[in-house]
Amino acid sequence: MIFHPIAEIPVDPARGLVHAHGWQSWTPTSALPVGGRGFQPVQQVMQTMRYRPGLPAPADGFQGEGLLAVAPEPDGPVRLFAARDGLATVPSIRARLVDDQMVITADRPDEVVEKTFPGPLDAALGAWADGFAAEAGTGPLRRPPTVWCSWYHYYEDVTEDDVLENLRAVGEHDLPVDVVQIDDGWQAEIGDWLTPSGRFSSIPETAARIHAEGRRAGLWLSPFLVGARSELARRHPEWLVGDAGHNWNQDLYGLDVTHPGAAAYLREVFQTLRGWGFDYFKLDFLYAGALAGPRRSGASPIAAYREGLALVREAAGPESYVLGSGAPILPSAGLVDAMRVSPDIAAAYDAGTGDLSDPSQQAAVLSTTGRSWQHGRLWVNDPDCLIVRPAVQRREEWTATVERFGGLRATSDRIADLDDWGLETTRRVLSSVPPATPFTP
Repeated sequence: MIFHPIAEIPVDPARGLVHAHGWQSWTPTSALPVGGRGFQPVQQVMQTMRYRPGLPAPADGFQGEGLLAVAPEPDGPVRLFAARDGLATVPSIRARLVDDQMVITADRPDEVVEKTFPGPLDAALGAWADGFAAEAGTGPLRRPPTVWCSWYHYYEDVTEDDVLENLRAVGEHDLPVDVVQIDDGWQAEIGDWLTPSGRFSSIPETAARIHAEGRRAGLWLSPFLVGARSELARRHPEWLVGDAGHNWNQDLYGLDVTHPGAAAYLREVFQTLRGWGFDYFKLDFLYAGALAGPRRSGASPIAAYREGLALVREAAGPESYVLGSGAPILPSAGLVDAMRVSPDIAAAYDAGTGDLSDPSQQAAVLSTTGRSWQHGRLWVNDPDCLIVRPAVQRREEWTATVERFGGLRATSDRIADLDDWGLETTRRVLSSVPPATPFTP
């Protein structure tokens, strides 16, 4: 990959800041000192799963995917370099400090435009996002529902009884939960979205039980990801594209949504799930839709991703609420209601791995604050779930982050495990959903 020079910017080496925007939801993103270096995966497989596949950042300096901004000093004007389009083409943009100059380069300089905005940095990013949102047609943003999610207590072992226990507990404690979301673990395999796991006797019946309590039913799935063990992979290898990494003790592939058969399958999946009673969807591991590889239509990876996400959005129906996660950020604009803007939360403050894409409170706080300027402009920001059971480290600090920056309010504790402080904190956070308008710095 050849990077071509774009600009040289005089900076204060001791006070200047750079914001190099990450490729997808889980890529660490924050303002950093110009003399530092950007974030890097510790394990090579995470280049595919949490950073930008095939485009590693340099050993020194920074790499932004479609967006990089330099503040020569904290409160002065900001020089911003961004994708000319962003929905169809996302150039990689680099910055490196040489003496007292930030040297800016890009792999596709013709696809990069430069603008100057008044500082500080977040205000400049917000001003750019206003224009990008208008071009992407994000339209009026809806107030998000509040959510109870099964993931951060039960993980892949969630059962029908677990969901029903918490459904009852939400009612008994009169918690303001609009949606009860069944996360990963309900499906037989990754890709087999119409075949429930043995831990649920009936997914439609579970949804009906949720509705009977006056709440909406939500469901997790990763529509562009296919596991090697799935029936889908066995029956339709011609639908697979690219290497999506490794998880669930199996190799993973992308789904070629430009293949007519794969497209028909996705429509059937979402129409069926709507018929089962679900109208809130957490779409995870969306990066798999933009993997490099030959596709039936010959579309570029980003064009194929937009095509697939538009298909899902249409099949889910206009009344459904759609949350993206693990998603290429810029190419998702206008196609989701809310977007995860951070790596996963965890009970531990520090993952201890040296990779700020790994689940931890430290990682979630970093990128949630670093992408706060997107809320109310591109979508509703999802900082990830509130977890406040006693086992969670620094739970007061995580609560403060969710309350300050959390546009989407979701909780993911087993309700029975909450102490008095945790229960009242959950009630308070779910009772104060902010408007879907930009945060005030």
